[in-house]
Amino acid sequence: MNALKDAIAYAQSIESKWAADMKMPDGQFVMTYDSGEKAPDNEMLGPVAHRGGHSGIVYQGGKLLAEWGDTGRADMTFSVAKSFLSLLAGLAVGDGLIKSLDDKVGFDGEQNRDITWRHLLTQTSEWSGTLFDKEDRIDHNRVVGLQVAEAPKGTRRAMKKPGSYYEYNDVRVNRLSLSILELFKEPLPSVLKRRIMDPIGASTGWKWDGYRNSTVKIDGKDMISVPGGGHWGGGIVISAKDLALMGLLVAQGGAWNGKQLLPKGWTAELVKPCPVAPFYGLMWWLNTDRRQFAAAPERSYFAFGWGSHIVWIDPDNDLVTVLRWVDRKKAGGFVERLLGAIEK
Repeated sequence: MNALKDAIAYAQSIESKWAADMKMPDGQFVMTYDSGEKAPDNEMLGPVAHRGGHSGIVYQGGKLLAEWGDTGRADMTFSVAKSFLSLLAGLAVGDGLIKSLDDKVGFDGEQNRDITWRHLLTQTSEWSGTLFDKEDRIDHNRVVGLQVAEAPKGTRRAMKKPGSYYEYNDVRVNRLSLSILELFKEPLPSVLKRRIMDPIGASTGWKWDGYRNSTVKIDGKDMISVPGGGHWGGGIVISAKDLALMGLLVAQGGAWNGKQLLPKGWTAELVKPCPVAPFYGLMWWLNTDRRQFAAAPERSYFAFGWGSHIVWIDPDNDLVTVLRWVDRKKAGGFVERLLGAIEK
């Protein structure tokens, strides 16, 4: 138990340096500042919530192993929302709204017409356009994780063939979210609540905010299209406890109390390496060659959010772990300590 306490103490020592009000001294949102954006690219479109303190929660074998901090507090979670989008895409596949991930989505124009659902879900779509006043160019040459950029972020580059090039691009992720909304014809937070969050016993304290300009008309009804992160505000605001329940659902193959909430086989699909980005699945990060966390088993996979927020699923050790507001560069030390603790 001392080793587990040491792991928790280490996690508490690497809290994010982001300010509580999420602003830099010049008033800029810390997310857009960290990613190097200048006006007008950094214009905020959605709400921003003050952040809480560091927290964490660990399940092993489906049972609570450790918990610290205010795990019931709902906080912005940034790109962890992308992994929720992948679950909604799974529901669309199960409902027959998407026949095959390799079907074309149905965009117009020479650059976009051949884009498939798989391209969008693996961030290899090369979709080009403007959505909710944000041009895809804003995230050209963006460096996230293991990427290498040829020019500064936001520098326009030549488009490549869909499926041939990986780029972490939040405008394109928002296009995926809108495309899934167009399939369900129902606001995605409502679908998520009814089909996933309520059945797994999540709290009522989470929400998924859109942008002030992301209302669209579907079948004559106004609906808000929600973003796949908090890059320009908005996104999923949720607690560590609720994130852990989502992680448990995925770790259990999409089944909950004997009921299959996600299509059978979907969680295995989520972690198939993308051919042009083997460190990425369907909106989930992989530990291919142990390049995310050297101490973690290679079969580990993650939902990551800037700030940093981590949902770590380790099938080899039957672990589901959530970390909130940590220094991502130092999180490997916690992974190493936690695995060392459970082996003793």
